[in-house]
Amino acid sequence: MTDFPSRISYAEALAIIVAAAKARPLPAERCAIQRAHGRVLATDITATIAQPPFDNAAMDGFALRHADLAPAGGSVLELVGEQFAGTADQPAIGPGQCVRITTGAPMPPGADTVVMKENTRVEGERVHVLEPTTRGRHVRLAAEDTAPGDLLLRAGDVLTPSRIALCAMQGLAELEVRRPPTVAVFATGDELVEPGMELGPGQIYNSNRELLMGLLRQEGLEPVAWPTLADDPAHVQSSLRHAGDAFDLVITCGGVSAGEKDHLPALMQSKGRVLFWKTRLKPGMPVLFAEGGSLGEALFLCLPGNPVSVLATWLALGRPLVDALQSRAPRLKLFARLATGWNKRNARLEFLRGRLIRGGDGTLSVEPNPADGSNRMRAAADSDALLVLEEGAREYTAGSVVEVIPY
Repeated sequence: MTDFPSRISYAEALAIIVAAAKARPLPAERCAIQRAHGRVLATDITATIAQPPFDNAAMDGFALRHADLAPAGGSVLELVGEQFAGTADQPAIGPGQCVRITTGAPMPPGADTVVMKENTRVEGERVHVLEPTTRGRHVRLAAEDTAPGDLLLRAGDVLTPSRIALCAMQGLAELEVRRPPTVAVFATGDELVEPGMELGPGQIYNSNRELLMGLLRQEGLEPVAWPTLADDPAHVQSSLRHAGDAFDLVITCGGVSAGEKDHLPALMQSKGRVLFWKTRLKPGMPVLFAEGGSLGEALFLCLPGNPVSVLATWLALGRPLVDALQSRAPRLKLFARLATGWNKRNARLEFLRGRLIRGGDGTLSVEPNPADGSNRMRAAADSDALLVLEEGAREYTAGSVVEVIPY
């Protein structure tokens, strides 16, 4: 009997991963706003100044009093000055008068409307308003976007460029963000050869390292690739102990099943604390998740060795793990309709590769790739999403709605 869960469902595995990560959230740190892009916000952001901070013009043109305009157009006003953005002078406007104004400039006292330059004709100090307009047209009111005290962003939000800009508009030079996890990446197996070298009998090129490194970098992380682990228990233990002492997360691929050369399960059971081993997933059944124990403070996510298994288990379990370590808000779930039917023959939850199709009518569909083997990397490269097919054998008809994980 084992003292850890085994052959568990996807939902159970995901819950264990998220709970373990939330029990050790990464600390917050101050970060210059210029370097905060893509980071996860650690505290709520509340507005302290109004945006806009003053009434201002939304167009280049003339600021005036709407009451001075004839309902049908054809009004003539006296030009008494000009108001530019960034200047303090604000000439007051009296009856029958107007001021030349540029976009973003403060509205002069007395003015309540801006007429576009294109809708006027200027003759000396006289401005002819050629078309009627409504009161308040082309005026941005103070605080119409944000007012002091408004909650702008929540802890857990990812700092996208537009959110960074929102913070910059508040004058924030630094933001409090979660420190991203440090990640060590290992591939395992005597059969692995680095690209560019000559293959020997029974050898294959190491594709999993670059796959994982790229997936991690897509999340804004800076993973460290370690040398390939030989199929030697002492070598595996020594390497993982060094990484476990130095990193927040250690990700391995390969060596996690039940073969004679699969040393990771025994090592993790004897030196670490296994939180689960084996799931009801296809591909990715032998995935193992553990705390380091005597191997260090890191969490260990040990993925299978088949390349599609690495892709699927990273997207399904690895990415939620690094999200939870950073206390990131949940990602949006996406669903699509099957473009063609699919006969699901196995009982495990299946991650099938497919290509998303965006229809002109606004619907999202997905075309399954028939090459469903966990070694079929060509199918993964030809696709751009995983289809999540729930547990149990069943016939999916065309038009069925399934969850999809774009990659």
